Amino acid sequence: MEQITGIRKMQQHCATLRAQGEKIGFVPTMGHFHEGHLSLVKRSKKECSATIVSIFVNPMQFAPHEDFDRYPRDINRDKKLLKQLGVEVLFTPKTGQIYPEPFLTSVFVDEITTIGEGVSRPKHFQGVTTIVAKLLNIVQPAVMYLGQKDIQQAVILKKMIHDLNIPVSVRLCPTIREKDGLAMSSRNIYLSSKERQSAPALITTLRTAEKMVESGEKDCKKITKKMEAVFDRFPKAKLDYILCADYKSFKPVSKVNSRTIIALAAYAGDIRLIDNIIVSPP
Repeated sequence: MEQITGIRKMQQHCATLRAQGEKIGFVPTMGHFHEGHLSLVKRSKKECSATIVSIFVNPMQFAPHEDFDRYPRDINRDKKLLKQLGVEVLFTPKTGQIYPEPFLTSVFVDEITTIGEGVSRPKHFQGVTTIVAKLLNIVQPAVMYLGQKDIQQAVILKKMIHDLNIPVSVRLCPTIREKDGLAMSSRNIYLSSKERQSAPALITTLRTAEKMVESGEKDCKKITKKMEAVFDRFPKAKLDYILCADYKSFKPVSKVNSRTIIALAAYAGDIRLIDNIIVSPP
């Protein structure tokens, strides 16, 4: 596996791969891999002839009070895992290259960045869209792989790609979970033993909604009310929001339709967790 840090060298390497007829699969990450990340890499390895993974902890998507400085990093462990999967290239650009001073440009997607996660993290998605737009310009892959756990982020990136005519396909891959149902996340290592015990509140609440839909319930207000009641059984967890949204647009809906996202966020102690399911009426 080759590790590339320079943007121009990365561009030249990718141009060579494309000229050779290689189909490039791209997995953008912030590192500290878990099985969720690795499932995206495995999917790319299966579907593409060349797989490129990036690791860049993006300061632009962290608010001043958030955990940029202590965000988990372990580049040596990450490299070892990628080598085991046969990844061809690891791209690890430096912050000064990605955001040269003075950096005055950003990519902003309207409307769907101001609901859900956008309420609690107002500048977050602008940081995400800007860095992913830059990475796609550098790598120019055929396919980009994203995880369902960050479903709102994925919908926003799809919209950005569509609106800006970026020639890349997006594969949304299933959420990978711990044995008790907690969605895998790099931030899970922050959880204390007591906080970890309350973290399954998210999937328990989501599964309640799933069963309601399977039983024929379509009213999102009724589903949300029941979800809130279930979540209240976990006193050490604090609910942030529950949102029912359209699968393609992520716009809020009042009735469950053919494919509806039910997403929620909550705090276990000081650690913020997100999760979601996709449901359809029977």
